[in-house]
Order: sequence, then structure tokens, then C-alpha cells
Amino acid sequence: MLFKQYIKFSFFALSALFALPMSSQDMVSMQAPIDKHHKQVDTLSLNRVKKKTFVENPSGDLYTTWNTSSVHCYGNEQLPSTYRIDLRDYTMPTPSRKINSKYGYRPAFRRMHKGLDIKVYTGDTIRAAFAGKVRIVDYEGKGYGKYVVIRHNNGLETIYGHMSKHLVKVNDYVDSGQPIGLGGSTGMSTGSHLHFETRLLGEAINPALLFDFENQVTTGDYYVYHSKARPKPATIVSEKENTEETAEQKEAAAPPKQTASRSSHYHKVKKGETLYSIAKKLKIPLNTLCKSNHLTPKSRIRPGQILKY
Repeated sequence: MLFKQYIKFSFFALSALFALPMSSQDMVSMQAPIDKHHKQVDTLSLNRVKKKTFVENPSGDLYTTWNTSSVHCYGNEQLPSTYRIDLRDYTMPTPSRKINSKYGYRPAFRRMHKGLDIKVYTGDTIRAAFAGKVRIVDYEGKGYGKYVVIRHNNGLETIYGHMSKHLVKVNDYVDSGQPIGLGGSTGMSTGSHLHFETRLLGEAINPALLFDFENQVTTGDYYVYHSKARPKPATIVSEKENTEETAEQKEAAAPPKQTASRSSHYHKVKKGETLYSIAKKLKIPLNTLCKSNHLTPKSRIRPGQILKY
């Protein structure tokens, strides 16, 4: 009898011993999906914060203004000596591989062509090259026609001209590849095509240095821009000539603001600085500093932001 009780006790002890690790494994397996869920929630929350920052002020470390009416509004801005442009997460604005007109000087019109003319047909979908925020949606009869300007978080602004229809509004956030318009031949255009520009603080960059339309890819993951002196204002051409830069030429023809900019100085905002502390450091009135940068004394500034004084 005693032997049977001993056998029975040993059986239960062994069962409990084997059940313990199995129970622990069950607890771990239950905890795993919970931890995964928390990670997913944390990732989603982080992405929402990133997206909010992206939407409100794309490339805020580079641009100090948000102008929704003028394409070429950076004549007095100071370009960085070098700037690395992230070309990942791109979308080709059109699947067309045919370039009608390249970037460069046009002897027939005695001016620079500051973009690429890509063959598209009226009604073809035009897409955002990168994610960003729409700065301008407008029409220019003697230039771009129906066009869209988008500012991206990699520092670039892209311009899409001669479209037949707009599909976005000013201040819209767009994802890379999102339709923004339809191809057309509006404005100063001799046939249906997309006029595509890439600019950094208003400085035109040859899109062919960034996009390989023939192979429908970018030229690399990054493109490093090296600044050069801004060119002198171009001579206004006849309205009879095919021009797509009427807005820029009008600004160039206006009483030059460049004179003031040549004697201007610039201050790069450091961490912890405020408009008040910068004005005090530079020994200039706070209102003067604000006026020079289109700010108010209550405006928020960010480390790395360039202020003119």
C-alpha cells in the first residue's frame, strides 16, 4: 500500500515538473503578440508625429517662407554651400521615356530652359515625384499654363507645367506617386507635354541629374548639390517667343532687390536661441530682424534656420 502511494506521488511530481516549463512557454507565447501589438502602436504613433511635422513644414530647416502665389520667390535667400538631397522613395512623374527638350540654353530664344519637356498626351496622369506639401496651384497663360509646385522634405521643390487639369489644392499633403494633375498643352506650349523642374531654394537643378527618364529610375539614392553664385537677371524676351518663365522674368525686371541682399548678413540659428536673444547678440532691433525675415516677435524659429539681417 505504501509502495502504491509512493508511485502515485512520484507520478504527480513528475507531471508537475514537466507542466511547469510548458506553462511558462504558454505565458511567453501569450506575451509575444501583446509585445508585438505595443510595438505596432508605438510605430504608428511615431509615424503620425513624423507625418504631422512633415506636413506642416517640409524642409523647415532650409526654407523660411511659405509663399502660395509666386514660384520664383527666393532671390534673396542664401543657398547652402552643399546640400545632400535624398532621392529614395521616389516616383517618376510620368511613365513617358521621351524627352522633347532638354535642360540648358536655347539659342533660338536666347534664354535658359530650366527644366525638361517630357512627352505626354492630354489626359495622361501626372504624379508627385516625392511626398510633400503643395505650395502653389495656379494658371499662367504666358508661361507654365496650369501648373503645380510641391515642396518636399528632401529640400527640393518640383514644378509641373502645361497640365490640362489640377487634381490637388494648395496646402494639400501628397504622397509619392499620388496623382496631382493631367497632362496637357496649356500656357505657352506648342504641343502636349509635361514641363518638369527641380529646384533648391529657387535654384534650378537639371532634372536629368536626378531622374533617368529613359530607364524610369533616379540616378542614385542621393544627389549632393554644390552651390554657385546666382546668375544675373535674364533679359526679358519678346512675348512672341515661347517662354515658360514669365513669372521669373517679371521679378528680374522689377527694381532689383538684389542690391540690398549683397550687403546683407546671415545668421544660422543655434539650439536654444530665440529671436530676442539673436537680435540682442547682433545688436539690432528685434522688429528689424523680424521684418527682414517676414516674421513676428512670436514666430517660432528652429536650429539650423537661416536669418537675414
